[in-house]
Amino acid sequence: MMEKFVSLNQNSQFRRLYRRGKNAVRPGLVFYAAPNRKFGFRLGITAGKKVGGAVQRNRAKRRLRALVRTYLPKLKPNTDLVIVARTRTVTVSFEKLEQDFVAACKMVGILDD
Repeated sequence: MMEKFVSLNQNSQFRRLYRRGKNAVRPGLVFYAAPNRKFGFRLGITAGKKVGGAVQRNRAKRRLRALVRTYLPKLKPNTDLVIVARTRTVTVSFEKLEQDFVAACKMVGILDD
């Protein structure tokens, strides 16, 4: 059975993570993570207009969601995570994006080995 995550969708949830969460900056993405008390794993993905037009922004978000689904069993439960797509998220190879994702997970301490 595939594990699920809940989406962060309120501006206040994103702002809380930007202020209080641990962050990790990689060439392909930016992470903000913080523990939550009882909500399970919650995910928010953003892609600003710098990333490109709507097609590029949606592609960047799809690629990041695919990475989260792949690594979800290895990620700590009861965590809020916001991933900010960067311009390289769309153009870089998926393997390099995956390396950035794993490195960022380790930097914020949400990857269970």
